[in-house]
Amino acid sequence: MRGAATGTGDRSRPRAALPALCATQIVSWGIVYYAFPVLNPQITAATGWPAGATTAAFSLGLVVSALAGIRVGRILDRRGPRAVMTVGSVLGVVSLLIVGAAPNIFVFTAGWALAGLAMSATFYQPAFAALTRWWGPDHLRALTVVTLAGGLASTVFAPLTAALADHLSWRHTYLVLAGILAAVTIPAHALALRAPWPETPTSPAHTASEAGKVGRSRPFVLLAAAFTLSSFAMYAVVIALVPLLLERGYTTSQAAWALGIGGAGQTLGRTLYAPLARRTTVTVRTTILIALGGLTTAAFAVTPGPYVLLIAVAILAGAVRGNLTLLQATAITDRWGTAQYGRLSGLLAAPATTAAALAPFAGAALSTPLGGYAPLFFLLAGLPLIAALFTARANPGERSEPR
Repeated sequence: MRGAATGTGDRSRPRAALPALCATQIVSWGIVYYAFPVLNPQITAATGWPAGATTAAFSLGLVVSALAGIRVGRILDRRGPRAVMTVGSVLGVVSLLIVGAAPNIFVFTAGWALAGLAMSATFYQPAFAALTRWWGPDHLRALTVVTLAGGLASTVFAPLTAALADHLSWRHTYLVLAGILAAVTIPAHALALRAPWPETPTSPAHTASEAGKVGRSRPFVLLAAAFTLSSFAMYAVVIALVPLLLERGYTTSQAAWALGIGGAGQTLGRTLYAPLARRTTVTVRTTILIALGGLTTAAFAVTPGPYVLLIAVAILAGAVRGNLTLLQATAITDRWGTAQYGRLSGLLAAPATTAAALAPFAGAALSTPLGGYAPLFFLLAGLPLIAALFTARANPGERSEPR
């Protein structure tokens, strides 16, 4: 069933929250996440650390983010996003300073583990929890706006990171990026998220009991399995796209632009999600979007060039990825309502984020025995197609979209 909307209407919404979260999602994702695949070739070349080890360190950060996200979701339900996201921003800055100054792979790995805590407290999950509670029945509109902005993270920061790396060492590049992260996200989260946090319509005990029951249900487990397979493939593609294009003879700058232009595709795709939601059931759009993720991955595998065609594929893949972000953001409210959003979204995101965390390391490890990145992309294309088979049984009660 669909839960009642929470929140007290427009008066409870901090006016600056939505624009602030738009800005901080661009900067947080762009710096903490998308800078790494651009810088990693330079990191390994300069330090002599194996690519598998640096990618594993990055993956560890994502695993930490997945596990911490469950606890973060509970805190968000009770206390709201201001303290969580402000502290997360501080941790993000500190973690990048550690990464950039790391004298060895062990300190580098520790820096990324700390970055994982920052990700859990600053990326989409806490932003979605804030907007879902404050915006109530209008949450899809708010989620769409913030993800439209967030989709520009790679578009802005992949090329910017590449440009900085052309003139600075990777260590100094991370220092500059940490400064940008501090200047934008810490004051934005501290000052713009100060509105009263609306109460949930149920008691904490009831919420905890219901969350546990939903989390053990077959639709929830199947939905989590589908998102886990899809996320593994999607994030492996994001991280492996730069080495795929380098393998095909393109420059680092061209590869970075292809990665970045996918962000523009995400923004374009997210403008289409609301019309899609009005015209389809939750099961139909879940199946379609997950399957399209597999098809666009296969397109990368079979498209060695020309460069303009790869850019077109990147835009299309980004559009699908952008829709998948909104699909996951609304998966809980579409099926179980808003009252338990923080807890349930944390539970749902944990296996998918863990899979996303393992994807970069697994992709790098598999590329060698498979004979390169093109065969890897063929393998990754099959996972979302398998995931799409789970979605028919992943809805507690099919219905037309009640928007």
